[in-house]
Amino acid sequence: MDTLPRRRRSSGRVTLQEVAREAGVSPITASRALRGERGVAAELVERVQAAAQRLGYVPDPAARALASARSSHVAVLVPLLSNALFVDVLEAVHRVLFPAGYQTLIGVTHYDPAEEELLLRSYLAHRPAGLLVTGFDRTEAARRLIGGSGVPCVHLMECAEVPGVHCVGFSQADAGAAITEHLLARGRRRVAFVAAQLDPRTLQRAEGYRRAMRRAGCYDPRLELLNPEPSSIALGARLLEELLKTRPEVDAVFFCNDDLAQGGLLAAARLGVEVPGRLAVAGFNDLAGSEQMLPPLTTVRTPRFEVGEAGARMLLALMRGERPAADAVQLDYRVVVRASS
Repeated sequence: MDTLPRRRRSSGRVTLQEVAREAGVSPITASRALRGERGVAAELVERVQAAAQRLGYVPDPAARALASARSSHVAVLVPLLSNALFVDVLEAVHRVLFPAGYQTLIGVTHYDPAEEELLLRSYLAHRPAGLLVTGFDRTEAARRLIGGSGVPCVHLMECAEVPGVHCVGFSQADAGAAITEHLLARGRRRVAFVAAQLDPRTLQRAEGYRRAMRRAGCYDPRLELLNPEPSSIALGARLLEELLKTRPEVDAVFFCNDDLAQGGLLAAARLGVEVPGRLAVAGFNDLAGSEQMLPPLTTVRTPRFEVGEAGARMLLALMRGERPAADAVQLDYRVVVRASS
């Protein structure tokens, strides 16, 4: 015989009232016990949790948000899920927010400010507890949406020293300059910059490259190869072949991302181009597989996990009504020198 109580909701969901009745307590006590509030006897908490488990009760976050005027969801907007960089950021965010009782709503903008604006309109209508966004490149309407929502917001991957703007990141331009300076220090003078996607952070790395090349008296705009297609290993191979055909004098290449650089290394091996003898190769982000390339890839190790973790902790403080120690947190990157340079 089915011993489960008849469900009163048309949705068929087990209700809090049913859990309370099963545990022999009031609905208010059941609610407080399931939320882990202090002041509820341990024996009652155990009884309510056991009843919830027996009945298969799942709390209704929408109802809880309406009752408390506070959501348990945080919206996180990233450009792509196919990029391991942002997967690492999301993993770090989850590790901080989930134990604190928050779930993440992930939105993918595809590097399109208009698409990000639509996502913001949709997510903010559901009154999230907080918001994590990538960078500062967005429409004016999106800025107004964030500013007028009253929802705490932290920007990731870039920093801006603007009072009241909360952000965690690192200097993309300085990191781009640092890897270029490494190639110059190895005696290379015809250093090319090869980039895809051409999102704001890629263009900041380009600025760092130009700064270093100008400082060394080596800058030549013809050594830049910029392609708006999405970054990939296949595209990196194709761009290296194009570079060697059109700029044969090049003696080093700084690829804006490791997947491009990995493709470049594979193309060099196929073409019989000696690396690093004939051509030094460097990437950016230190993605999985770069250390296993032949030769292992010189790159910039970016603090993406640390960005996600620090950004989530800053947002957690804001959602709790606390003031973060700093509005802007600038993290460190590191040039990782391997055999490709």
